[in-house]
Order: sequence, then structure tokens, then C-alpha cells
Amino acid sequence: MSVRAIAGGLALLWALAGPARADDPPAPTPAAATGAAPATATGPATVPVVDAGAPRPPAATASASPPAATTRSGLDIYRDFRAGLADPVCEPGASARWRRHFAQAPGQLASPRSDVLPLFGYVVDRLREAHLPTEFALIPFVESGYRPGARSPQGPAGLWQFIALTARNHKVAVRPGYDGRLSPVDSTDAAVRYLKTLHGMFAGDWRLAVMAYNAGEYRLLGALRRAGQRPAEADPASLPMPAITHAYVRKLHALSCILEEAEDRDAWLQALDRPVPVLTAAEVPAHVATLDALARQHGADAAQLRRLNPVFGDGRVVRGSGKPRVLLPSAPASALVAAGPATARSLVLPAPGATTPGEFPDAMADASAHVEPQPARTHTVARGDSAWRIAGRYGITASQLLSRNGLDARSVLHPGMVLAIDAATGAGATAVAE
Repeated sequence: MSVRAIAGGLALLWALAGPARADDPPAPTPAAATGAAPATATGPATVPVVDAGAPRPPAATASASPPAATTRSGLDIYRDFRAGLADPVCEPGASARWRRHFAQAPGQLASPRSDVLPLFGYVVDRLREAHLPTEFALIPFVESGYRPGARSPQGPAGLWQFIALTARNHKVAVRPGYDGRLSPVDSTDAAVRYLKTLHGMFAGDWRLAVMAYNAGEYRLLGALRRAGQRPAEADPASLPMPAITHAYVRKLHALSCILEEAEDRDAWLQALDRPVPVLTAAEVPAHVATLDALARQHGADAAQLRRLNPVFGDGRVVRGSGKPRVLLPSAPASALVAAGPATARSLVLPAPGATTPGEFPDAMADASAHVEPQPARTHTVARGDSAWRIAGRYGITASQLLSRNGLDARSVLHPGMVLAIDAATGAGATAVAE
């Protein structure tokens, strides 16, 4: 289990760091972790969905944004992850030990029975919105295996495996009856705030930020001073830090490389080529007392809602000083049965304050009656295109793409062919069967 020493004092800037002294503070232990992320390092996910009037964090006004999708292709989640990597290059054979250790990660993402891919997509989104490297989205793989309810005998808990003191210092409530570390919403908000602070403190180097996340800011700053290095020109691998901290960086890079290598296996990419619910953080209306009631009113899978929100372990929504939030699919469970955009519904947002008692505001609303007609989409085949790659781009399955164009699995796609994406007419598609 990683040591998470959170040192207080975000006034601890490198420019003020003096030469190494004999009385430099030792690395704190998890039981003595202190400090808090600054209020300015908040991510968009900290804004309550009901206040923003949109199921997605308000990077733009609701009037300027298209309706949010309720499902998306797992391939799109993976592409967003790859696009956000700070260090996408993988050297053959590097970190062989950790590649073996995390070899099951691609299978976890590929399994349609697992919540890992939707949760991974949620974390990737939060990091992208905060302009942070998506290497950080691999931390929950290392810490908890992407299980929101994970607990360690040593004390850490949740998706990000915070200790209780660290959680409280980062505005995550831990009290009798409510352990916010088990809330993927609360804990991810805190993790993103803290990682954003570390990323800025250590000159935008994701490796240094991860080392500080693992061992603490004080310890890393001391190591930089002893090595005579500054964050902007540092060589992280040469710093006098514990072996477990250096290994933490290698673990994340190894996981990134495992997924890149899995990309070469068509079967794995095809397994990602499925509709995945877009998970949304939303406040629970005051009249809803249990997750089962929430599931019934939202049209969601009650079992999945409980898995995603173990913070409410007995299913009752605990209300304390703040408004309880849950992570839930933007689409009702019935919308996920079919695998195409014809059933992937979009939310049309009401005006702020337009909801009435008994209705779910914004992302929690069942938008089945609010689908607006969209122009039929087409795709012109380019060199190297395949049916499943094209289908993944538009959030449908390869079989749907083929059937909508009067093709079958033996058909050959030629550059210049125009394929219908949304209509099953096959008009415009010209194929040659082998």
C-alpha cells in the first residue's frame, strides 16, 4: 500500500525553499498527514450538477452546449485517455515486472459485466477537464483495482485509497455513518484537486507529481534540494527517494504501456466497441431516501447504483451538513440494452429552477421523451478503415453498421464508399463481397 503523506502548507513554493538543513522535517507517516489542497485548485466536478443546470461540468454555458450524451463508445474513452497522456512513448521491455503484475487491466476494461470502464471514463473526464495528464487515471488501478468500496487492513479506503486524515484535510467527510472516501464523487474531486496542486508545484512534471502524491511534498522537495535539482530541470529517476516511490512511477507507465500494447489486439479493441454509460455526479433530491428509490425514479439498475456508491452501504442516503451526491448513469438501464445511437438518448436540459417535486433535475432526469431528431450521419471510407473502427467512432456496433448498409461480415470496404451511420437503408454504400 502506498504511503500518502500529505504535508500542509501550500505556501511551500520552490522559490522559498532554502538549502538543505540538518533539521529538515522527516517524511510524515500516513497517521500524521496534514495539509489541504487550495480552494483555487477545484475541478469542474465540484460544482453540483443541479446548480450548473447541466449533467456535465460547465466548461461552457448550457445554452452554448449540445445535449450531453447518455452513452458513448468505450473506444472513445480509451482514445481520450491516450490523447491526454504526458508520456505516451513505451520502450520495449521496460518495467517488465509491473507489466506482468497489471496484465489483467485490459481485461477489466473489456469486460461488459464490470464497472471499471465507466468509472475509468469518469476519472479520465475529470482529469481532462482539469487539464491534467491522464496517467493519473491509472492511480485507482494501482490503489484499488477501480473498486469504489475497496478497504485496506492498514486503513486506506475507496477508489483512491485515502487514509482518514488525508481525506478530511482534502474536504472529504469521514464521520460515523458516512465515509466519503467510499464516494467516487467526493474522493475523485479531492484527488483531482490535490493532483492539480502537485502538478503545478512541481513544474508540470507528472512523474514528480506522482512521487509527491505517493511520498509527500516535503519529502520530494527535500530530495530535490539534496540532489541540487529544481523541478523544471529535474531527473526524477535520480532523486534520493524510497524505492517504493520510484516504483510507483514505473507502475503507472507500465499500465499505460500495457493498454497501448493491447491496442494492437483487434479482439480487445472490439471488446471496447460497446455502449458505455456516461457516469454523472448529481445531488440526491431531498425527497429520495434510498438508492433503491433513486434507481426506480431514475430508471437505473439498483444493483449497479449500489456498487457505484458504497458510501451508502445499507442503501440509505445519509444526509449530513452537505448535500449527498451519487454517481449514476446518465441513461436509464433500459437505454443500455441496445447498442446504437438510435437508443442512446440525449438529455435536453430544463431551465434552472424549472423542475418540480418528484422530478430529477438535469442529469438525473429520464430524457426518453426528449429526443430531438438529428440529421442522418454518413461516413466516407478512408484507406485503412474497417467496419468495427468506423462503428466505434460513431458509438455503434460493427454488425449494426453492416446491416444498415446491406453488408455482411464478408463484405470489403473500399476507399470512397459512403456508409449510412444512422439509417438502415444501405443507400450510398457499395461493397464487393469476397
